Amino acid sequence: MTVKKVRYYLYLKDVLLLSVTAFGGPQAFLAMVLELMVRKRGYISEQELWELNALCQVLPGPTSTQTISAIGYRIGGPNLAYLSLFLWILPATILMIAAAFLIDFLQENTPGALNFAKFIQPMAIGFIIYAAQKTIFKMVKTAEATVLMMLAAFVSFFYNSPYVFPVLLLVGGLVTSMNYRNHPREKGDKKLRISWSNFYLWAGILILAAGLGAITKNQSVLLFENFYRNGSLIFGGGQVLVPYLFTEFVEFKKFLSSEEFLTGYAISQGMPGPTFSISSYVGALSMREYGVMGLLTGGFIAAAGIFLPGTFLIFFVIRFWDQLKKYRPVRAALEGVNAVSCGMLIAAAYLLFEPLDANLFNVLAILGTYLLLNFTNLSSPIIIIIGLLAGIGYNLVF
Repeated sequence: MTVKKVRYYLYLKDVLLLSVTAFGGPQAFLAMVLELMVRKRGYISEQELWELNALCQVLPGPTSTQTISAIGYRIGGPNLAYLSLFLWILPATILMIAAAFLIDFLQENTPGALNFAKFIQPMAIGFIIYAAQKTIFKMVKTAEATVLMMLAAFVSFFYNSPYVFPVLLLVGGLVTSMNYRNHPREKGDKKLRISWSNFYLWAGILILAAGLGAITKNQSVLLFENFYRNGSLIFGGGQVLVPYLFTEFVEFKKFLSSEEFLTGYAISQGMPGPTFSISSYVGALSMREYGVMGLLTGGFIAAAGIFLPGTFLIFFVIRFWDQLKKYRPVRAALEGVNAVSCGMLIAAAYLLFEPLDANLFNVLAILGTYLLLNFTNLSSPIIIIIGLLAGIGYNLVF
């Protein structure tokens, strides 16, 4: 028992260390997990890490967060997994709520407060374009997937309602699932043995939150339902979350301005930990009318809503994934889901640019950010700091 306690303590300490040092998105995170948790500590094997990460990539929700939770689940069951989740998301959540406090304070007390973000607002578009490029090259490999991507981009641009996105993902998956014969058969027992408890938990909370929100009209409940629904539908990581949040909270509900959203997204790129932490910023500003407690409540509600569904789903699927992945239609459907996600990214880049002035300054800021990300070794936090310093300097001079 003593050995187990020490092992769990060390694991949670390592999770906390990752949460404050894992800059650079999912790729950098995975490299750090491989070095620290596999090679140094030996919590799981390298093969187990790749399998868990692959599973998390095909489920909705934040991949890095689900991977950490899945490792905790393998080591010590649900209790350790939930502790892992809490320690992983806490630093980034607090930092993004603090960013929301800062933006709200400046907006209230300083005319032209967001001028310091003059550079990082268009830079956020550069980050989206870079993420779209990387994602497209990785996920879109057939003519059919390319067509689905372009159709999804077209529909997302002209019908950018939050209710359209899940339909697009479903249609994309159904279209490519018909090509299951192109995937090789896998040997082994295909009989599924499913424990439904975590699925019922996920679905029950979704239905309960939607029902309570519709009956009470309480903004806290509605906010939780909004983020819980988004966390249940997002395939492809934090960059795919952006068009959902922008459409729902900026264009649809108008809780944030496009300038506030872009500033928050750019700041989130310089934060350690999960990229889904942008949700805490959006949630906090969505409840700023209720003062300090509203900002805090909105930030933590958004974090709970966005991160919990992916955790429930990974607990549900991890128990029978080895059998499920043998089904060719399941593997084939992922191609369409990924292609549609890429189409949403393309639309997001344009929709986020649309509110900005189409001037040479903004175009150069977007292009410069993209080139720095693509052709230099500068990390995202360094690029964001450069943008902030440039904006502050511009304000002092002009």
